[in-house]
Amino acid sequence: MQLAASVNIHAAKTQLSRLVEQASSGQEIIIANAGKPVARLVPLAPQPAPRTLGQFAGTFTLPDNFDDPIDDLFEAPLEP
Repeated sequence: MQLAASVNIHAAKTQLSRLVEQASSGQEIIIANAGKPVARLVPLAPQPAPRTLGQFAGTFTLPDNFDDPIDDLFEAPLEP
């Protein structure tokens, strides 16, 4: 992103199209009211691609005993 440019709010109203174009090309625009920064115009971050459900379908299988109880693991005696 390029360095921020500061613009008075009145100039921002009259030059909004140009400022939006600059922001969309990567420049940050600070909008000031009476010399005091009050807003920032920045480019939107690119939207992530939508997630595809089931994209890994068929790439792995669960064993038949996947949901068998595992209590016997906890009842085994501890070896010294």
